[in-house]
Amino acid sequence: MDKFYAYLDRMKFIKRWQLMRSSRDENIMEHSHSVAVLAHALVTIENEVFGGDVNGERAVLYALYHEVSEVMTGDLPTPVKYFNQNIHGEYEKLETRAVEKIAATLPPEMKAALFPYLAADKRSEEYRYVKAADKLSAYLKCLEELRSGNNEFIQAEKSVGAALRAMNLRAVDYFFEHFIPAFSLTLDELEGLS
Repeated sequence: MDKFYAYLDRMKFIKRWQLMRSSRDENIMEHSHSVAVLAHALVTIENEVFGGDVNGERAVLYALYHEVSEVMTGDLPTPVKYFNQNIHGEYEKLETRAVEKIAATLPPEMKAALFPYLAADKRSEEYRYVKAADKLSAYLKCLEELRSGNNEFIQAEKSVGAALRAMNLRAVDYFFEHFIPAFSLTLDELEGLS
């Protein structure tokens, strides 16, 4: 019995933002979809607007699977994960073991095709865009919570925004200039009804 996709289906049960009160819960399955869409957007901007040469398919697949380990580890909150280098290093080892265990549930004829995306090359240019998309997804969550009147996310919005700017990616700057303003609109405003 092959269990890989049953493990992936459990991503919908792993909640994000556990240390903060949220007006709407977010799970790692929906987060992974968001990161994949945003990684595709950032790579498309880089390639089409700025003439870059980043592999969009690889970036999207890295993004789609970037939280798979959390089916076994849970979502360790950022302040805990980055409390010190020792904790972060040990958690990375735990994530690697979790990915390997989940990948081992694939049929052998599929594992070779999927494993490179489950165990992403974190030094690659594509993964750099995935990390930016991951932060961008968190930033959009902060905006959503703030629009709902949840001041719990004021500091997170500032720190995630600063981290995004510090990445020095022109595709991120372009996304902020061209797309972020629309995230403050209501559905009627998006539709041009108000």
